[in-house]
Amino acid sequence: MEVSVSALRAELKTWLDHAKAGEEVVITDRGVPVARLSGIDGADLVGGLLRDGLLTAPAEERPTVAAPVARGQNAVSGLVRRLRR
Repeated sequence: MEVSVSALRAELKTWLDHAKAGEEVVITDRGVPVARLSGIDGADLVGGLLRDGLLTAPAEERPTVAAPVARGQNAVSGLVRRLRR
């Protein structure tokens, strides 16, 4: 469904309810689509790409490595200090 910017401003709560219910609301400015309003459940980009076959899940999980933190030193500040050298 489509809604103009002015109608969206006047009836925001109504259009948010439509999006929350799962409907996709296309916002138009002078008849030209400029934005899309969707509920949080419908906004999962990665899930949508996986469903459409445009993205594949990794074959195995990436290992996590804990960076050593020197005593009294923040890991981020240590990284910034090394990058500035």
